[in-house]
Amino acid sequence: MDIPSLHSRFLADALPRIQRDTRVTGVAVAGSIAVGRPDVYSDVDLIVVVDDEAFGAVMADRLGLIGSWTDLVAGFTGEHVGEPRLIITLVGPPLLHVDFKFVRTSDFAERIENPEILWDRSGGGLADMLVEQPLPDRSLDLQWIEDRFWIWVHYGATKLGRGELFEVMSCLGHLREVVLGPMVARRVGELPRGVRQLEFIAPDEARALQATVCGYDRHEAGRALLACVELYRRWLDDSGAAVEHRRHAEELSLQYLNDVIGQAS
Repeated sequence: MDIPSLHSRFLADALPRIQRDTRVTGVAVAGSIAVGRPDVYSDVDLIVVVDDEAFGAVMADRLGLIGSWTDLVAGFTGEHVGEPRLIITLVGPPLLHVDFKFVRTSDFAERIENPEILWDRSGGGLADMLVEQPLPDRSLDLQWIEDRFWIWVHYGATKLGRGELFEVMSCLGHLREVVLGPMVARRVGELPRGVRQLEFIAPDEARALQATVCGYDRHEAGRALLACVELYRRWLDDSGAAVEHRRHAEELSLQYLNDVIGQAS
């Protein structure tokens, strides 16, 4: 596994310590390390697999356990991203971002990407679980997006009209994260992950997305909303997907946006 030296040292130091806890049945790594694209700025997405019967006790002492495995600087739980099993940490120095996700052995195969198994107490049982339970379908649902996109455009236009530019900037970020970024990833055959690594996996589309970024300026914000619309239409047409277009919503929302921009001129 070709990973940066800091990440490699962390794994070499922490893994033997984790293995000493007999309640732990395995350790895996996900994210950029698992897919073979880590760099010095990558975090470590560690999966700690725990015996089902011991899971409650381990969850109750997660920060203490992590502190015994590595030099813990700070950590907090991941409820804000919908994952209470997650502990998001900084370890070091030198500082390294490490996410520790604790999962029951019986839940190990429930995943959104294939992890790299670093150690398996059973000698192969975890790998067998991955084979027996294939990855769920993560293809982008363009109909889901089309059903929502024009409502989001109208929302951004109302905030532009009121002069809530911070809210418009937030709306633009949402459109990049939930709509345009995933559409770009689909175009280049990557899994949709918001706007992560778009500069590297799709440099041409990333340059086009620059038009959707604005400063704290009403005219720039209006132009950026229009750029979101233009890119969405273009990339949806290019997708070749069978989508039922919400033409009436598109017409009225775009008319409203242009009216708001005109009033601001």
